[in-house]
Amino acid sequence: MFASITVIILAGSLLARMNIKAWMAFVPLWITFSYTVSAFSLWGGGFLFQWGVIDYSGGYVIHLSSGIAGLTAAYWVGPRSASDRERFPPNNILLVLAGAGLLWLGWTGFNGGDPYAANIDSSMAVLNTHICASTSLLMWTLLDVFFFGKPSVIGAVQGMITGLVCITPGAGLVQGWAAIVMGILSGSIPWYTMMVLHKKWSFMQRIDDTLGVFHTHAVAGLLGGTTTGLFAEPVLCNLFLSIQESRGAFYGGDGGSQFGKQIAGALFVIAWNIVITSIICVLIGLVLPLRISDEQLLIGDDAVHGEEAYAIWAEAELNDVTRHDEGRHSSVAVGVTQNV
Repeated sequence: MFASITVIILAGSLLARMNIKAWMAFVPLWITFSYTVSAFSLWGGGFLFQWGVIDYSGGYVIHLSSGIAGLTAAYWVGPRSASDRERFPPNNILLVLAGAGLLWLGWTGFNGGDPYAANIDSSMAVLNTHICASTSLLMWTLLDVFFFGKPSVIGAVQGMITGLVCITPGAGLVQGWAAIVMGILSGSIPWYTMMVLHKKWSFMQRIDDTLGVFHTHAVAGLLGGTTTGLFAEPVLCNLFLSIQESRGAFYGGDGGSQFGKQIAGALFVIAWNIVITSIICVLIGLVLPLRISDEQLLIGDDAVHGEEAYAIWAEAELNDVTRHDEGRHSSVAVGVTQNV
């Protein structure tokens, strides 16, 4: 399930222009050679696990990897059409809210379910998930109001997501006050990278990350992993982690080294995903075009498959069709009369 979640998040960087055949080749290759390595290294007894890098529920394995791989793949695939990049309004804000609610509910399940038991860690994970997400949502909304003069539903959902992502690597390992701090950071730093830094950095402008997955998942996941290295509470760590006496830097002792391990683990995940994702894209590109043609982009990636997401015609188009049909029926009637 986590593997499927990761590749779906990655897809958010490539929407509206990637060739479906290339995508079908990309998914099994990426899951095999990129996701699996990160998952084993951190969860399955690999070298990062043995070393003591903490990733409670996938901040690195899922979110950092999908955000970095998504940005890398977007570089190789290329951008959407210029018109799509300039105007890309939400398809349906009500469905966005419905999806956001389901997402938040589901996050409670996989953060709270990671200990495979109803215990202190799982209880803290559920509580911290709600605390961090709520704080991050409020922080993002406040920044929108302060800088843009009004709140935004889409902005609030973005803040919710960054909060959920940030708490994921330390959900059952930090205290409630730390979840609040993490929520403040996850509602502000990804906001800055998305709303300010992205627009000023020419390199980021050249890469078309359709849904901003780099900011909401890679930046927030990195932030959560490193702050876990600061705030991981010793008692909670002993209840969940196989390496005893682990602790964040805030709790003294050997906590400083934990912060360093978190940074090193993040660097490995980032480097591995950049290299492997690039190799996979280059190899697929030798056989299949990664991006659909400009002509296909004009009609839309859904219409390429002979389908329309919504069979809703503009009133003018409907009137034209109606007039056409009426004219056709009149011609038929005249012809019948003449024959008679």
